[in-house]
Amino acid sequence: MARHIAIVEDEPAIRANYVEALMRIGYQVQGYGSRPDASRAFALRLPELVIIDVGLGDEPEGGFELCRELRAKSAALPIIFLTARDSDFDIISGLRLGADDYLTKDVSLHHLAARINALFRRLDALSKPMSKETVVEHGPLKLEAERMRITWSGAEVPLTVTEFWMVHTLVRFPGHVKNRDQLMREAQVVVDDATITSHIKRIRKKFIAIDPAFDAIETVHGAGYRWKP
Repeated sequence: MARHIAIVEDEPAIRANYVEALMRIGYQVQGYGSRPDASRAFALRLPELVIIDVGLGDEPEGGFELCRELRAKSAALPIIFLTARDSDFDIISGLRLGADDYLTKDVSLHHLAARINALFRRLDALSKPMSKETVVEHGPLKLEAERMRITWSGAEVPLTVTEFWMVHTLVRFPGHVKNRDQLMREAQVVVDDATITSHIKRIRKKFIAIDPAFDAIETVHGAGYRWKP
């Protein structure tokens, strides 16, 4: 059964290009030209992955709004922003709203397909029946690897799949400094330093929302990040 992807893009020619290209790879793809159209369709049935442009028609922030709606419906749904807007502010806004990735439209189709594939691989890891769950515990932290679930003092931390793998990398080797390349490799993303920094900031915020005293993720200047042992 082909995976179902939705593309929300207001430029008809660009939308048609992406729909056709992804269908050639073997996905089932549906395109939407506006936020209201997409919202109506998603209220009936959520796709398995969504690619969103930031500016949609007469809504310069329509994509951000749609991302917010989708995250409220599902914490695990993979969301990719694909946009011409590449300012740090837009990228960080997109990631802060819970997108798993933020790509600019000059990205090659091969690269986009690799990101989509990586996000689906993570979802598959979630759904596989496991004979024995891998659980890692450090103080108040409990990490269930197969379910991609992390709790802190019993409360679930609502991480995106990208964030989960970053925490997973740090937690597996407490006290070891992980540089940005290692975090990217483990999370199966290719992003710049600023994007890794914004992911880490968001991860910290999510833990702090549960425990204001949270300080387990340390920045080691010039080297990377580590989980305090």
